[in-house]
Amino acid sequence: MKLARTELAVARERVLLVGVTQDESDSLEEIRRLADTAGAVVVGELVQRRRSPDPATVLGKGKVEELTALCDELKADTLIMDADLSPAQVRNLEELTGRKVVDRTELILDIFARGARTAMACDQVELAQLEYAFPRLKKMWTHLDTIEGGIGMRGPGERQIETDRRLVRKRIQDLKERIRLSAARHSQEVASRAEEQTVCLVGYTNAGKSTLMNALTGADVLADDKLFSTLDTRTRACPLGEGRKVLLSDTVGFIRRLPHNLVASFHATLEEARQAGLLLHVVDVSSPQAEQQMASVLEVLGEIGCGELAVLNVYNKTDALGDDIVLPLLRRKFGEGPAVSALNGTGLEELRGRIREFFDKQAVTAVVRMSPSEGRAQAYLAEHAEILTRDYTDEEVTLEVRIPPWRLGILKKMGAVCKVKGRKG
Repeated sequence: MKLARTELAVARERVLLVGVTQDESDSLEEIRRLADTAGAVVVGELVQRRRSPDPATVLGKGKVEELTALCDELKADTLIMDADLSPAQVRNLEELTGRKVVDRTELILDIFARGARTAMACDQVELAQLEYAFPRLKKMWTHLDTIEGGIGMRGPGERQIETDRRLVRKRIQDLKERIRLSAARHSQEVASRAEEQTVCLVGYTNAGKSTLMNALTGADVLADDKLFSTLDTRTRACPLGEGRKVLLSDTVGFIRRLPHNLVASFHATLEEARQAGLLLHVVDVSSPQAEQQMASVLEVLGEIGCGELAVLNVYNKTDALGDDIVLPLLRRKFGEGPAVSALNGTGLEELRGRIREFFDKQAVTAVVRMSPSEGRAQAYLAEHAEILTRDYTDEEVTLEVRIPPWRLGILKKMGAVCKVKGRKG
């Protein structure tokens, strides 16, 4: 049976979840949450344990027959596979089951498309979708009959595929150029904050990053109990106490086996993370898969060039933690970090203190110039900086100091001119 593929969305469709795994501990919980986020109605699931996927249909022949019968019984419209499938595997499964087949990457792309709000996010998602769809164009035009014959007798489906391929290639080129220009502007914005203290929230999707950002900054960022509720980077001022603040950014959540074309497309959005002075790795300690989720986040951080950045683990959702042994085990394996509940505010003052402590240790060497009459700035330096050299003239006082970068902003407000040694501009 050949199916017309006019759209990829699964919203409101009755879906059956399918997984192939070697590990008895694996479950379909994550793909179930993805399907729910996409708006599908999950009516059942089927898992096959086997050493390796069948190259033609992923599942074994008997399991495909069982799957077809289950679809008939549960009146399922669509199969969602917790795996990335080749175009041939999708085609074979659709013909054998008579149902639309959506793989893991296609489902995630659909969720991203629904969540994109800004022009840049929309471009990034569309680029990822087109790069995914390009090798699958033939499958999407099987509803057009092919006229058999010799030269000059190609069917409408084949002609349509060639036309679509040209259009898709052109659109991909255009999107890449638009994203490049947007990324350049975004990089300039990030670079303009070079002397600010910058902190970026990273973590598995639905770990509570947006809720934590709201709690720390008083912002009103969307915090929904859905996967990938945040796709666009948002930056807000975060007070730390003692009259200090940092710029705090929220980012798109990571996930196990995050599609590579999405990672590539969202490289510009993740610029905030690459340029941050400190990453807060937010962890949902109440999740049974917390350990695997932390490992997945660290893997993605390496992929996007953040593997060497300073990271502070933030063990979130302690209000929902039932097992007292989970937190010590995570700290032993992944490192120390404050335990917090972004929902009820527990541990947030400790977190602010840990951020202050981190930046206090990040002293830089700077040259500070001021008028001899700027007594307040000189007194501030005497109290808060290590003075390396002094040079006094009638017109100007020049000091070379070791000082936490955030204090340079205070000195500038006092009328001093500050230049970090080794930094251009």
